[in-house]
Amino acid sequence: MTVDTLNRDAGHLANPILLRKIDELREKNVGQHVPLPQLVVVGDQSSGKSSLLQSLTNIPFPRNLELCTRYATQITSRRDVVSRVDISIIPGPRASDEHRKRLEEYDPGLLSPEKFRDHFQSILKEVNNRMGIRTDPASSDGRVFSEDVLKVEICGPDEDYLTLIDVPGIFRNPTEGVTTKLDIILVQNMVKKYIRDNRTIILAVLPSNVDPATQEILTLAEDYDKAGERTLGVLTKPDLVTEVSAQAAVCNVVLGKKKPLALGYYVVRNRGADDDDKFDQSAVEQLFREKPWSDLPKDRLGVQALKARLGELLAKSPVGSSRDCRRCPKQLTDCRSQLDRLGPARQTEQEQRLFLSALGRQFQELVQAALNAHYYSHSAFENTSELRLITDVVNLTEQFNSDFEDNAHLRHFETQCKTSGDRNENESEEAKSDSWPETSTNQSPVDDLGFEDPILENIVTRDFEVDYPRDDIMDWLGELYLQSRGVELGTFGGAILSSAFREQSSKWEKLTQVYVSKVILAIHRFMITAVKMLCTDIRVQQEIWSSILEEVLDRYRAATNQARFLVSTEREKRPYTLNHYFNEELQISRGNRIAALLEGKARREVQPNAFGKGVVTTDNLIVDLESVRHATTSKSNAEHVKEELHDILQSYYKVARKRFVDNVYHQAIDHCLLTGPASPLAVFSQEWAIRLEAEQLENIAGESPITKERRSTLEKKINDLEVAMRILKP
Repeated sequence: MTVDTLNRDAGHLANPILLRKIDELREKNVGQHVPLPQLVVVGDQSSGKSSLLQSLTNIPFPRNLELCTRYATQITSRRDVVSRVDISIIPGPRASDEHRKRLEEYDPGLLSPEKFRDHFQSILKEVNNRMGIRTDPASSDGRVFSEDVLKVEICGPDEDYLTLIDVPGIFRNPTEGVTTKLDIILVQNMVKKYIRDNRTIILAVLPSNVDPATQEILTLAEDYDKAGERTLGVLTKPDLVTEVSAQAAVCNVVLGKKKPLALGYYVVRNRGADDDDKFDQSAVEQLFREKPWSDLPKDRLGVQALKARLGELLAKSPVGSSRDCRRCPKQLTDCRSQLDRLGPARQTEQEQRLFLSALGRQFQELVQAALNAHYYSHSAFENTSELRLITDVVNLTEQFNSDFEDNAHLRHFETQCKTSGDRNENESEEAKSDSWPETSTNQSPVDDLGFEDPILENIVTRDFEVDYPRDDIMDWLGELYLQSRGVELGTFGGAILSSAFREQSSKWEKLTQVYVSKVILAIHRFMITAVKMLCTDIRVQQEIWSSILEEVLDRYRAATNQARFLVSTEREKRPYTLNHYFNEELQISRGNRIAALLEGKARREVQPNAFGKGVVTTDNLIVDLESVRHATTSKSNAEHVKEELHDILQSYYKVARKRFVDNVYHQAIDHCLLTGPASPLAVFSQEWAIRLEAEQLENIAGESPITKERRSTLEKKINDLEVAMRILKP
């Protein structure tokens, strides 16, 4: 006999293909991702829930008060050729490891449906013992209710496709020595957990001899099913309603005249606590042939009518609807995106090394794009200004060159003094300080990676104000000459020029260190931003930085030391240059000085008119030779030496300044910080990852327990959703 043959046999609750699909989805744990229809049996204690469950499943649930339901029970029955029963206990969400292990070890062995039903009472006792349920009312050991779930799967040729969930009955008042107010809350929360899902069909079990309006279970159901669209009332114990008025009240409820529900009410007569195994369902339902029950619609009376209605409700379930088919791909895409953000798995040494190697390679690709201004190569450059590294460096370098030309000399040279008076007061005030430019590099490098100012405090130079150059250079040179001259005739010793240049360039070191510091901050911010962008795992970010930080700082220090070396080379050594511009500048300065002395004595040249009589005045200026002799011989020796010292100092300073600025950029910035083999940008790379020891790999890239759990959860959910999509596919 095949399953298809079975499906054509005796009646069952609903379309077996649909119910099998629902059951398969539930079996694959898809119910936690895609809402699945389920029947949840709820009611007050002693409402007749257990008897109803036995009528629906043919499982002999205990019906006496002492053995009432203490935990949720999920019963799944499936029609199959092979008969078998699988029983397991699902630990509650707050179960301890020891308790969880105890429950998972429970294995009653292979059971047939017949053997299972015969031994169900003893199975429940063992389950209660495993869960730690108190079975002796006189004892205080154990708990009364449990969040654990008993799961029973019954397969056989005579079974229906059905999944029922039974939850403990609601009670209002604690029983001294047995239940407490906390137990009341626990049971209510358990009921709410199962009825809140909008695919859950709520079977509200109500004793017929109690007014439904007073039943708390209907109030709870209304909280989650306000329209009453998925609540079905089941009225039990009609045989206990003997008064005519009470019977009429029950009939009014069934007919929807009182406390109506969209799914309606059904009246069933189940076996009682004293009924034995010879209980005849058909015989007891003869009651419904008598007045007033016989006046009610026949499809609202008896267990078979209830089964048929439940089958209709399950058959109308929108499982596999377009909404479900849309929900699964969307959840699947979201899960895959979250898994991608976690990066590849990092459980083994090889996985960890590959992970860090890939990060190092991506970082170096970003570095090269940032240094070559290939901002089109990565979308990150579009909205992240900190990554546009070479642009920041070029802007800082041009600003440094401009500031250095304007403010690096201690005193204005004579030609500058003559033009400095033309500056207005506001311009002079603005030029008196070398403030940080309004760029991202002026921001404090504080972020969630733990990089704070003190880390770079001993490396960078910040908040430096430079005084505006003074205008007393000739007085200063005269005093310097008088304090330093020797027995030279008509000239001065080389030591005077060295002293003059050293003092004139006294601001070079701080200005240079400020510039190098700004570039370091730009690089530092670039590295922080790049690593954060490439690696979303905060712990891994921190571990990477902890591993490379010291070497990065050492390379920052190397750049600042190189800058100091260049300053020292320029300022502490004797002035010297082979640059021919020095002689050109010097000759120009000397010529300009003589021209300035003769300018007042020059006159325009007068020549005969070539086109007629008289003379004409030309634009040529001429001076008498005597004026020239007087201009070159009228100065004292000290005056002559002072002017000569000024012109040589000015010519050399100009050549040295340009040379120095170029050297600082090429050596301290470009070589030490940007493109050289010892650049801090080169620390985090594939080679770095390859050199790491196994222990270092684990410390840096090993997944934290939280990440491992998150990855496992996502992978399982992805697998479940992929299975769901295959099942839901028409």
